Amino acid sequence: MKNGPLALGFHALFVGFLALPLVMVMLVSLTAKSYLSLPTDGLSLRWYAAMLDNPQFIAAFKTSLLLGLSSACIAQVLAIPAAYALARMQFTGRQAIAAILMSPLLIPHLVLGVAFLQFFSQIGMRGGFVGLVLAHTVVVAPYAVRLMMSAYTGMDPSLERAARSLGASAWTAFVRITLPLAIPGVVSGWLMAFIHSFDETTMTVFLASPSMTTLPVRIYLHIEETVDPLVAAVSSTLIIMAVALMVVLDKWFGLDRLLTGGGPKDEQ
Repeated sequence: MKNGPLALGFHALFVGFLALPLVMVMLVSLTAKSYLSLPTDGLSLRWYAAMLDNPQFIAAFKTSLLLGLSSACIAQVLAIPAAYALARMQFTGRQAIAAILMSPLLIPHLVLGVAFLQFFSQIGMRGGFVGLVLAHTVVVAPYAVRLMMSAYTGMDPSLERAARSLGASAWTAFVRITLPLAIPGVVSGWLMAFIHSFDETTMTVFLASPSMTTLPVRIYLHIEETVDPLVAAVSSTLIIMAVALMVVLDKWFGLDRLLTGGGPKDEQ
């Protein structure tokens, strides 16, 4: 059933309402002035050049990228077997384990930041990259586990049982049957974990050090000192990178299935 003109108009207004702040940020980033202003007197890439010449932002971006990759990979490696056990097996304490794995979603990141700061200070890991990776892994793991559980739940278990009946071991059936079918869940879980790690600010403020600062924390510190279009240029760059990534993922997997941990994109 197709949407009528009224529904299409409402959808257009809603999408425009959501996209307008992003468009405004990108327009402000193109100004040549030293303060936040729309480029009414011509476009300029001055603040993009300033961003590339700022070693603090470049170093913070590299830290956030490496931190996001590390924590997302660790979280996904842990989520693949954990979600399989929760989705396919029945055992005592299953619900309690699931609740524990999801609990970081219920705890404010401010509380987590203070708790991790005290813990890492006592064991001598304060301000280090390893501590940041461990803390971010705890925070992003629930997203990976939840999407992997959705992928396993939506999969026909008879396929794995058929492989076992033909002589395949449990490990072979999982690696050659179950895991390939769950690839969209693996990708979506990893992607969600990476995005949340890359964007995490509240908890990271407590754990970062002057020599180990992530990009969101660097933006926060920069805004405390001054407000100029440099932050808009950084934000616009991240917006463009995110849009490009979504286009690629939609072409490969289909965003509707990817974001729900579903099966592969239907062939047209």
